[in-house]
Amino acid sequence: MSANLLLVVACALVDADRRVLIARRPAGGSMPGLWEFPGGKVEPGETPEEALLRELKEELGISTKTACLAPFAFASHAYENFHLLMPVFVCRKWEGHPRPHAHEALKWVRPQALREYPMPPADLPLIAPLCDLL
Repeated sequence: MSANLLLVVACALVDADRRVLIARRPAGGSMPGLWEFPGGKVEPGETPEEALLRELKEELGISTKTACLAPFAFASHAYENFHLLMPVFVCRKWEGHPRPHAHEALKWVRPQALREYPMPPADLPLIAPLCDLL
């Protein structure tokens, strides 16, 4: 059985205090109320980096450059109706202050505390490597 492959991209924004930004998904969408790493779908014709630059601008109102995106990990998770493939980048440098344009809330969290927040299944395996990195 083949599943529809959904390519999305995500970012672990890391501040000067080594905290990671997570965003709570809004009511009315898929997986409402869960906390996730910012990002979104890679549109046709976009590279993952281009999609992430666009998503960070749309979702958080911040700007960064491709050179500031460090490839970190990827998630591969089978949901009921699709298979998600998600390259994840770490970004430590951006312009602007993150604001929740597409989410209910944003929160800066120490990596070791990420398990205290309910997250989509695809995001959970990223917590241990982030703890190791930070």
